[in-house]
Amino acid sequence: MLRSSKPILSAMNDDQLLRYSRHILVDEIGIEAQQRFLDAHAIIIGAGGLGAPAAMYLAAAGVGRITLVDADTVDLTNLQRQIVHMTQAVGTLKVESARETLNALNPGVDVIAVNVRADAAWLDASVPRASVVLDCSDNFATRHAINAACVAHGVPLVSGAALRFDGQISTFDFRAPDSPCYACVFPPDQPFEEVACSTMGVFAPTVGIIGAMQAAEALRVIGGFGETLAGRLMMLDSLRMEWNTMKIARQPDCPVCGNAKLQQAAR
Repeated sequence: MLRSSKPILSAMNDDQLLRYSRHILVDEIGIEAQQRFLDAHAIIIGAGGLGAPAAMYLAAAGVGRITLVDADTVDLTNLQRQIVHMTQAVGTLKVESARETLNALNPGVDVIAVNVRADAAWLDASVPRASVVLDCSDNFATRHAINAACVAHGVPLVSGAALRFDGQISTFDFRAPDSPCYACVFPPDQPFEEVACSTMGVFAPTVGIIGAMQAAEALRVIGGFGETLAGRLMMLDSLRMEWNTMKIARQPDCPVCGNAKLQQAAR
């Protein structure tokens, strides 16, 4: 596990004002939201197809601290879509490879590389310190563990997924008392077939689109501007370049955030 003690930036200097000037010029963002980016801490679970563009956009935008969590190494087959990794990184840890790229992109961002699988214990200890969590993982067990930790600690979650030409994204903002959670949409006890892109494949720009949108959602959550996807699930068919949006709501019988579960936790 690699750690960093670099402090999160708390005030913009002249170089930062210039670097982030195109954000500051946008009325809805301005210097106030840009400062929130600098003071924020984003945890990104997964440094692969989704995590790569998400991390690069958050670093470029100046999110002050980014924790990357992944236990895998870079494989040649990753390079078709995982744009944070260079060819010379094949065989190295993904989090180390990604950290090098992000540091080169924006040296002012504190990138923490964590070479572990994000299990319940790690998430319970780490999620409370985050401003937002981005789920860029590739399996249901990890997604449900991330969701449970974010529900428990009231930390907003931006969830994305992609396979073949299909992608999906939603934001679960647990700062709102009526927010649904990932388990409301995809119940943990529901039968499912785990399918990986290693067997089914994935169109490279699809993960780029969803990962970039995850970064945009995270920045809106941190900056407090615009309207996030809270309460909505967006689904992309990149073969036809069509979007569909489904409204989602908290399920009273949800085993993670439902009324009975919350009442039990309050006792």
